Amino acid sequence: MAQFDFASAQALQQRFHSLSVFCNVIVAVSGGSDSLALLRLTWQWNMSRPPAQRMRVIGVTVDHGLRPEAKYEACQVREWVCDLGIEHRTVNWRDEKPNSAIQDTARKARYRLLQAVAYRLAGRSVVLTGHTRDDQAETVLMRLARGSGPEGLAGIAAHT
Repeated sequence: MAQFDFASAQALQQRFHSLSVFCNVIVAVSGGSDSLALLRLTWQWNMSRPPAQRMRVIGVTVDHGLRPEAKYEACQVREWVCDLGIEHRTVNWRDEKPNSAIQDTARKARYRLLQAVAYRLAGRSVVLTGHTRDDQAETVLMRLARGSGPEGLAGIAAHT
């Protein structure tokens, strides 16, 4: 796998060092640039470590089943991830779909499904999700529009 010029071993070590306590790193991969970059950088950092210290990195795609083409998009993401030599899983949201608050309900389902993958793996696991600055700004604006107080203006939390 090609290394990114801007992601030196030292920069990756600083960014990802806190993951060292985990056996498994699950990266939520939608196929967007943010999640694919996160997956590649996580993989690059992991592979720079001594073999005995490496963890299992798994790309996980959630098919919410909200659009007919989602199944095919999940297959495309699986192909991209596997072409990089990284393990991949697709999980499906099979619950009844809501008529309102679809995005919020789908987000909660996505985190629940990612958490379920983590719980099924042996050893300590962590789930990573990638977000762009635009995602952060959008989150703040959506919360502001809903009348959120100061707590809601913080954007997406770095850790939960």
